[in-house]
Amino acid sequence: MKRLLAVLAGAVAAVLCAAVALVSVLVSAHPAAAATLTEVTNFGANPGNLRMYVYVPNSAQQNPPIVLAMHTCGGTGPGFYSSTEFASLADRYGFIVIYPSASKKMNCFDNWSDASKVRGGQTDPVSLMSMVTYVEQQYHGDPNRVFATGASSGAMMTNAMLALYPEVFKAGAAFMGVPFTCFPNEAAYNPAGNSSPCVGKTAQQWGDAVRNANPGYRGPWPRMQLWHGTSDTVVNYAELEEEVKQWTNVHGLSQTPTTTDTPQSGWTRRRYADASGTVRVEAYSIQGAGHSLPMSGMAAVAIQFFGLTGSGPSPSPSPTVSPSASPSASPSVSPSASPSPSASPSNPQQGASCRITYRANSWNNGFTADVTITNTGTAPVNGWTVTWTWPGNQQVTNAWNAGVTQSGAQVTARNVSYNPAIPAGGSTSFGFQASYSGSNTAPAGFALNGAACTTG
Repeated sequence: MKRLLAVLAGAVAAVLCAAVALVSVLVSAHPAAAATLTEVTNFGANPGNLRMYVYVPNSAQQNPPIVLAMHTCGGTGPGFYSSTEFASLADRYGFIVIYPSASKKMNCFDNWSDASKVRGGQTDPVSLMSMVTYVEQQYHGDPNRVFATGASSGAMMTNAMLALYPEVFKAGAAFMGVPFTCFPNEAAYNPAGNSSPCVGKTAQQWGDAVRNANPGYRGPWPRMQLWHGTSDTVVNYAELEEEVKQWTNVHGLSQTPTTTDTPQSGWTRRRYADASGTVRVEAYSIQGAGHSLPMSGMAAVAIQFFGLTGSGPSPSPSPTVSPSASPSASPSVSPSASPSPSASPSNPQQGASCRITYRANSWNNGFTADVTITNTGTAPVNGWTVTWTWPGNQQVTNAWNAGVTQSGAQVTARNVSYNPAIPAGGSTSFGFQASYSGSNTAPAGFALNGAACTTG
């Protein structure tokens, strides 16, 4: 009997061990819980009365890129999340996607009102900027990798966001859109019909509309990818050419493409590259497609254009900058930024005669500023360093035409390799993006190469 009991006990133990092993295999084989779309409330100033949804993949990078993805008229953020491939691409490449929901007539994003055509206008673009700032602050989103995309109404808003906040967005992809400032007023916008009143303007006129939204901005301008179906009966296919006019003109490019090809059947792609070979504008005509973009695979092409797949376009080298030109390289804030060897100050007294003009454009908890340095002395400046102290909690996150570092409230901006010289009576400028809370008071004073400047 004892022998039988021992045999039975051994058998039971063996069965239990096998069961435990099986459970262990099943548990370890079960994938981690998938990320979900989450609504965010109280994300900041929201004059457009939009709703914000955010998708943060489990594989999000430490400082993830941000993609603002905007739906069609009649749509919603959750609907665009479920009907497009941006979330699955976020899982693969580790970026965050913001899916806003519009609230205006037929759930269209406002790009027709007067307020929608100016920086800081109290409507949808300000709400969308609040969402971007929120993700930068709460999820440590990378301010140097912010992008916009959308379909129909969302594509129209993509054009608007890149035009209104070019220092924030590095690139956009607009599916079935129209140029910035296409609609002169609400009466001209008819989301239920064929929205195509925007033909006939010259490239210069379209380009001026973008430049006039930021008269002090000198670049770099965002790159743009444009998509349209040739059989679209809602937003006319002719609008694609108007968008091409606008963005090629903004980038100073010819309307003649540098290359034309067919990446896949039914797709005609025209590329407009600068002198360095970097594609600044890309236009896709989809043969026979109606108002139904993006189709399968198109979101992946947009993400590659943004440079988020590891196989995107390389940044072009910084060209020589004249007072009317701007570098095309992406702006940066480097903690180790320093003047080039040839840019060291050549005259210890040269900073004594200078004037600094500071202009800020604020929204919610973020702002951009344009700083102009004028040499009012008689000797040229060869290498400049501008310093100031914030009176509040402003924090610089991004800059162009200068290397900017910040320690506490103290900020230092140094020339970069292409702009060290300021002739007597001449000037140069740089700009930056920053965040803040509370009030955004301007600095009380500035110094050039250690000497105080007048302001004005």
